[in-house]
Amino acid sequence: MKRLTPLALLAVFLFALSGQLAAQPKITLPDVVFDFGYVMQNAKISHTFWLYSTGTDSLKIEKVTPG
Repeated sequence: MKRLTPLALLAVFLFALSGQLAAQPKITLPDVVFDFGYVMQNAKISHTFWLYSTGTDSLKIEKVTPG
């Protein structure tokens, strides 16, 4: 009976750990790349990219770097 207790504790610990790993933020971008085609020099253009938070935890966007 004493061997069952550490195994039960290990099972509970692993179950709790798996729940924390599953509850992570996740971001989804439907359009990763956009082709503007031919653009005249010095023209001002823009495109809106939609970001979706599809994870089960809060998503924090701390820094955006255009490239």
